[in-house]
Amino acid sequence: MKPLKYLLIAFCCCILTACYSVRLRNVNGAPQPDPFSERDDYYRGMAVVELDTVISIKVSSEDFTYLIKEKEACESGKLNIIEYRNTFGGVLLSAITFGRKRKVKIKYVCEKLTN
Repeated sequence: MKPLKYLLIAFCCCILTACYSVRLRNVNGAPQPDPFSERDDYYRGMAVVELDTVISIKVSSEDFTYLIKEKEACESGKLNIIEYRNTFGGVLLSAITFGRKRKVKIKYVCEKLTN
C-alpha cells in the first residue's frame, strides 16, 4: 500500500510542476495590432502567431535555434511578445525519446512597424 501511495504522490507532483507558461515582453515598442481578432485573452487585439510542433534534435546537442523569417509573419523582423508553454505531454515525450524529440508550443506577437 505504501509504495503505491508514494508513486501516486510523485506522479501528482510531476503533473503539477510540468505545466507552466513563460511570457517575455519588450518594453520598447508596440505590438502589431489585429483589428479583426476575436480573442478574449491576454492577446486581445494583437496579431498572434502560434506554433505547435515537435522538433527533433540530437542527444549531443545542447541547444536548438528556431529561425523566424521576416516574410513569414513579422514584417518588421522584431518580436514584441514571446510565450513558451510547457505541458506534461511535452515533458513525457522528451523523457520517452531521451530528449531527442520535444514538443514546442510558442505564441509570439511581432512589433508594430514604425515609419
